[in-house]
Amino acid sequence: MNLSSFSFFRSLRSQNRQFAVIGLGRFGRAVCSTLHSLGYEVLGIDSDECRVVQALTDQVAAHAIQLDSTQPAALKEAGILDFDTVIIAIGNYVQESIITTLNVKEAGVPHVVAKASSEIHGKLLERVGADLVVYPEHQMGCELARSLTRPGILDRFELDPDHSIVEVIVPKAFDRKTIVELDLRNKYGLTVMAVSKEADQEGNPEKFEINPSPVARLRAGSIMVVIGSNKGIDQLTT
Repeated sequence: MNLSSFSFFRSLRSQNRQFAVIGLGRFGRAVCSTLHSLGYEVLGIDSDECRVVQALTDQVAAHAIQLDSTQPAALKEAGILDFDTVIIAIGNYVQESIITTLNVKEAGVPHVVAKASSEIHGKLLERVGADLVVYPEHQMGCELARSLTRPGILDRFELDPDHSIVEVIVPKAFDRKTIVELDLRNKYGLTVMAVSKEADQEGNPEKFEINPSPVARLRAGSIMVVIGSNKGIDQLTT
């Protein structure tokens, strides 16, 4: 079970089958590769021919082309304006990022996601019409800090500033106790969404039991997924 990508990919409209990603640096390649592996048709774009060739060689996108995204005519000729969702992944070149976002929005693309490298950059992207601004470096820094200070948390998806869904290691104090005995809802304000099952005799990996029974007994060292307040989650993992 992987929660870490939800915060970005939940912003992409699931009914779409086609996405365009402008900028094939590390972030853009990661977006292309993930969408492509999920079965979506992805067009990768970059002004650097080497990056375009590498994307095609590594098969991180169905198609990849070289063009200058600051030129509206080039975007139109490439058919970018026919896409319902475009991701602007030009985070380190502020001027090009802003101009590209402006070009794409003025051309009528309904949903534009743009990567920002700073708070000011993000505000400028919002001003020119970006529907969603993401800060990958900031988000990764927050995740690293949490993983160092809360080693029991394996993964986290923030619902809002005060609530999250987390994947945590079941502590020793919970071993062999049932969910109803632990009374996590009253003690911590948390609800158990899933618990991992033991690997079978054939050695297949653990799977998750969704919405487990209240009388299900937890095993120390196994994994459970809970939803609730960040305050309760922090208390659970201290």
